[in-house]
Amino acid sequence: MNDISIKIRELQKVYDGQLEALKGINLDIPKGSFFGLLGPNGAGKTTTIGIMTGLVNLTSGYIEVMGYDVVKDYKKSRKLIGLSPQELNFDVFFPIRDVLALNAGYYGLPNKEAYERADVMLEQFGLTEKAKNTARELSGGMKRRVQIAKALVHNPEILILDEPTAGVDIELRHMLWDYLKQINNDGKTIILTTHYIEEAEALCDEVAIINNGKIIEQDAPKNLINMLGNNNIIVRINSPEQKPDLSPFNYKIDNDIIEFSTKDPDKDLPKIISKLNEKAIEVLAINTTKSSLEEVFVKLTND
Repeated sequence: MNDISIKIRELQKVYDGQLEALKGINLDIPKGSFFGLLGPNGAGKTTTIGIMTGLVNLTSGYIEVMGYDVVKDYKKSRKLIGLSPQELNFDVFFPIRDVLALNAGYYGLPNKEAYERADVMLEQFGLTEKAKNTARELSGGMKRRVQIAKALVHNPEILILDEPTAGVDIELRHMLWDYLKQINNDGKTIILTTHYIEEAEALCDEVAIINNGKIIEQDAPKNLINMLGNNNIIVRINSPEQKPDLSPFNYKIDNDIIEFSTKDPDKDLPKIISKLNEKAIEVLAINTTKSSLEEVFVKLTND
């Protein structure tokens, strides 16, 4: 139990007695992990997050946050979570330093400490010079930084990011990636939802794919790619007089091209080269093509 940050069991949500948004999902999110919750629009991601954070009432099942039931122990569970939703949700007429301090106060920080935490967040996100500006005076990228800083101002154990880099430029996206990796390495549990699947592949050590209210796969991105992707090693050779037998590998030969299908190209490449040497086949070039998490995601959610 001590290794689990969020425990979800048989979670169901039915809207208006008809629409079953969640169909009894089960999920364990390890403490200190960078966890991706991926799925197409309407799959159930936002509903799950809403129940975690008290924004949506569950129909049945339960969620525990660091051992606290989100319904019975809601005050304790909510203090442990910082939520950065996709839509900006702060007062655009307040100076952003006050926005951050006010949010810290919601979680019980005294006024002096709240402003100290606000200043730390402003510095961390490169917003110190904008402390007295209102959100109306900020660029879209700066508003996104304020949104994440607001989720972190009370220093929660768990950070939930719903589409954190939607609409931001590449430079800011990578800056946020670096910062999120840093705080994750420091022990903070991060839950990410994103439609940029390459973002999840780059950041997450584990992902769960949800579709039609059900978890359909959960594993490390690399394991999902190896298990469900299509990886190939393409070798160009000096054409032999006869087609060689390269079993037990899965391969096909077309003139001077041999294409090997493999679950783990990095592991199988040395074995394939050894086999070609054994058969005295001259290798002219080798190219490896690997599936991405995005290809696996599309395959799973379109089936």
